Amino acid sequence: MLLASAVVVWEWLNEHGRWRPYSPAVSHHIEAVARAGPRAGGSVVLGQADSRLAPYIIDLQSMHQFRQDTGTIRPVRRSYYDPSSAPGKGVVWEWENDSGSWTPYDMDVGITIQRAYEKQHPWVDLSAIGFCYVIDFATMGQINRQTQRKRRVRRRLDMVYPLVSGTLPKSQSWPASPGAAAAPPVPACACPQCLLVMSVKATVSATGPGTATLQPRKAAPVPPAAPKAPAPAPGAKAPDGTATVRGSLKPLAAQGGRRQTASTPALSSAGPAASPPGAGTGKASRPGPGTLNRSHLQRLAIAQSRVLIASGVPTVPVKNLTGSSPVNPALAGITGILMSAAGLPVCLTRPPKLVLHPPPVSKSEIQSIPGISHTCRKTTKKQAKKGKTPEEVLKKYLQKVRHPPDEDCTICMERLAAPSGYKGPQPAAKPDLVGKLVKCGHVFHLHCLVAMYNNGNKDGSLQCPTCKTIYGVKTGTQPPGKMEYHIIPHALPGHPDCKTIRIIYNIPPGVQGPEHPNPGKSFTARGFPRHCYLPDSEKGRKVLKLLLVAWDRRLIFAIGTSSTTGESDTVIWNEIHHKTEFGSNLTGHGYPDINYLDNVLAELAAQGITEESLVQEKD
Repeated sequence: MLLASAVVVWEWLNEHGRWRPYSPAVSHHIEAVARAGPRAGGSVVLGQADSRLAPYIIDLQSMHQFRQDTGTIRPVRRSYYDPSSAPGKGVVWEWENDSGSWTPYDMDVGITIQRAYEKQHPWVDLSAIGFCYVIDFATMGQINRQTQRKRRVRRRLDMVYPLVSGTLPKSQSWPASPGAAAAPPVPACACPQCLLVMSVKATVSATGPGTATLQPRKAAPVPPAAPKAPAPAPGAKAPDGTATVRGSLKPLAAQGGRRQTASTPALSSAGPAASPPGAGTGKASRPGPGTLNRSHLQRLAIAQSRVLIASGVPTVPVKNLTGSSPVNPALAGITGILMSAAGLPVCLTRPPKLVLHPPPVSKSEIQSIPGISHTCRKTTKKQAKKGKTPEEVLKKYLQKVRHPPDEDCTICMERLAAPSGYKGPQPAAKPDLVGKLVKCGHVFHLHCLVAMYNNGNKDGSLQCPTCKTIYGVKTGTQPPGKMEYHIIPHALPGHPDCKTIRIIYNIPPGVQGPEHPNPGKSFTARGFPRHCYLPDSEKGRKVLKLLLVAWDRRLIFAIGTSSTTGESDTVIWNEIHHKTEFGSNLTGHGYPDINYLDNVLAELAAQGITEESLVQEKD
């Protein structure tokens, strides 16, 4: 199995039996610790390479990833690819999912697409590797051959995955290349996570030669392949159609970038989440008398958790470890693995699942909302009233200031006693006129206020640039669409005593109007219809009524650049947060959230929408 060089890609097995690659930066971090061997402690805290992966730790001896807050275990592996293939060049192929964000293809699929792209093929048919998709390079789109649904794809450059040379390693606890040069020692980390992991490992090592050991398998099993056809759109189940290379490794260039995967030791666990679909099972030898036992681990968990709790580190209750006592999340996962290896009973929780939608609801179960006459509201483009100049509009919000204070105008940053610094088209008023807003009392050059008004919606309203006080009725630039709302007979987490208000927003793509960033240019509308949820409580109904006012004033959505995908000229949320998860809160857009209703009321008030607005709407 000699190999001149290869790029290393670390991967983890998801719940669908797919091996998903870590990013190049995370793979570099894991590889550095792996090549340092036992000197680095054998555990990789992924949050050190990517803050989004803060809950995860990889134990290199068992080749498993642990999620600290749930104790979930997933296998990981170290795969090798041709340096001339996509991961060796830092090329990442991604597809756009339903939420508008970009998801990388599995490594084998990305390599297949890149190979066809380099050969200047007009398209590539992925059915050869078991998926009913065609990638069209002319339109940079993915087409489902069965449904004809199209998705965008893109080719992105990232850093190159780590390069190794020498002989590929056989099955071993420390998967470092024997022929590779020794890596420099990795400095010890002093963060609470690393200190905790090292403390647990040191305690286990001190229990003596009878401590439970892991028995490696000779070869890692290949997870069963997902059904080849029909294949779903590569959302949660991204394609991965190339089998693992077994036996002697032929030159990678002749294999078109195919990989060899280092075998990993087995680990047994009594927990339901210990063996995800497609993962192999193995046996761990049991310790003799007087070695690692349940009570010892319980005492260790309690002692370490008390120290970390006192330092402010978050905790979770762990079943079958310390009863109802709070335990540090990292200790929950690591201790569970150690107890499992020692042959002790342990209950590891299943990973939380994203629940975006409620159970199916029939039409007869849907109810209208008391106090609200309709169940649907449409909005169209509302143009500002004509006939008044900006000076005439602002005049009713201002008082003239004969003797300006000795301070700067916060719009042009010139002294108020001096003429306005605005250099654009000059309004009819004199440049040295100064006005004070009647509600908040902030003072500005009249020229500056007129310029600010002309750069806005010109809807007859004005918002103080200093304190955000709104004068008049603020409206937005939301494109035309439809808002539906009704009650469904299901309860939200945290609101068990009431039903749920479901809101469905639907905005189609179209062409931007004169009030939008790029008039005459088309805009996209990703992820519609969008489903949002409120508890059917007194405060929940109040929020809904105010959201209806915001919808009528075109303030819920806007056209701009997505902060998630970076796409421009697309429909985006407009500073009024909604809950789009029905039965979970994994993304922060779900329940339970005891502060949400108060927070969204404050956001609506910042847009000038309060209970007084409901009276104005009736008038």
